[in-house]
Amino acid sequence: MDTLISAAHAWRAEDPDADTVARLDELVDAAQAGDAAALAELESAFAGPLEFGTAGLRGPLGPGPARMNRVVVTRAAAGFGRWLVANGHGGGKVIVGYDARYKSADFARDTAEVLAAQGFTPLLLERSTPTPVVAFGIQHYGCVAGIVVTASHNPPQDNGYKVYLGDGSQIVPPTDSEIAAQIAEVAKGTLADLPRSDAYTMLGDDLVSAYVAHAATLVQPGLDVSWAYTAMHGVGARVMEAVAAAVGMPAPAVVAAQHDPDPAFPTVAFPNPEEPGAIDLALAVARESSVDVVVANDPDADRCAAAAVVDGTWRMLTGDELGTVLADDALRRGVNGVYASSIVSSSLLQRMAEAHGQPYQATLTGFKWIGRVPGLAFGYEEAIGYCCDPKAVPDKDGITAGLTLLALAASLKAQGLTLADRLDEITRTYGLWTTAQLSVRVSDLSLISDAMARLRANPPASLLGEPVTVTDLLDGGALPPTDGVRLSGETLRVVVRPSGTEPKLKAYLEVRATPEASQDVRAARVAGAERIARLRAEMSTALGL
Repeated sequence: MDTLISAAHAWRAEDPDADTVARLDELVDAAQAGDAAALAELESAFAGPLEFGTAGLRGPLGPGPARMNRVVVTRAAAGFGRWLVANGHGGGKVIVGYDARYKSADFARDTAEVLAAQGFTPLLLERSTPTPVVAFGIQHYGCVAGIVVTASHNPPQDNGYKVYLGDGSQIVPPTDSEIAAQIAEVAKGTLADLPRSDAYTMLGDDLVSAYVAHAATLVQPGLDVSWAYTAMHGVGARVMEAVAAAVGMPAPAVVAAQHDPDPAFPTVAFPNPEEPGAIDLALAVARESSVDVVVANDPDADRCAAAAVVDGTWRMLTGDELGTVLADDALRRGVNGVYASSIVSSSLLQRMAEAHGQPYQATLTGFKWIGRVPGLAFGYEEAIGYCCDPKAVPDKDGITAGLTLLALAASLKAQGLTLADRLDEITRTYGLWTTAQLSVRVSDLSLISDAMARLRANPPASLLGEPVTVTDLLDGGALPPTDGVRLSGETLRVVVRPSGTEPKLKAYLEVRATPEASQDVRAARVAGAERIARLRAEMSTALGL
């Protein structure tokens, strides 16, 4: 314990944040008094540095190198700045934005001060702002990079640090490891070694105004649609509602309890529209207000969820259903270019693109890959991420996705149709492609690696009575190697992988029916639900969960 306590004292001497210093003192005192839980927390916090990867940094707030705090963020900013200088981007503009989570504004200001001292021109947002708006600002202001302090839809105790390059896209290997190496070099010194400057520029509402004006050009004005909206305690409301007003859309019926930013996320267990119960309040508002559609953003508004009446009942559309509807709309409007989705999303998009004579590309999971597809026209992944405006924001954008959906709902309404009618039409045309997830959250990450090892060592020879072909995605091929396993049968597909942002193991399930077997849509959905439930049970057994 002496070594651990010494490391804690050394950290305390550098930490400029009174909150994390106080927490560290509590843990040290409790651990020395024999508190096993405090000792375990202290050991975890000092187990090693928080890993910088393609998603940047993300983790729980607290003291120590394995947590999100001002020391870790300052080092990350300095390391990223050094990487930019080494790659010929010194002296350029860097936009710095942040969400409304605990410490986000502090982390953003630390970043701006460090980058300013390195000779950059930081553009620091005056207030919390949606991630896609900051991403839009990269190209709008001619920046060499962008940084957003956000943990997206993670639990309230987390925060994160997301970096973009000058083309507006997220980083991919080997850039992540190169930046991580620079951060490690910075960490060899002390925070006192890192100069700071207040020579940064504050950005007011000009960026939001520019984003709103651009987004309004994506759809026809005068949309007649009624809608309910939830910001999920995040930062999306002011921009989503401004965009809607800019195209003459009626104001939404809002979920008042979730409308304003609140880092505690008091009405939800997890601030993610995908999580069970997260949009229940929005559905209640929809029923009370008799609206046409529900739109939900996650806390930093880079994701979009939707709900509609399907088969007579209000329910949230799956990420694949919404992706299918948005893609179908773009194809019908003649949007030319590459249609892309991740390998864990429904393979229906490929069938649809080919039917319209448009190229399709599968990517690894994450918009760091989807956003980089050359000639991208539309991209999505099943985790409610959609890119409807790739030239301006080559990343997922929950605001323009919501606007595009509302425009589609208005167009259908003018024809006496609904989103459910369009879903039915797609099903009859291409067949029913039913997707679902088997997702397990763990406290011990070794459970995930053990499950992946079991699957690789003893994969099932068949699923739902069909022989399956097993592909280890670590072997690479058409895509870079990734930790995942794909099992493919004649009418099914499963992809198993660890989550890239949360302590979860995920199995992405898909079963397919022919158009001939899908003309009775309700019956096809019942049959699809039965098959997907059986597939989930079989995969749970195969993974030992």
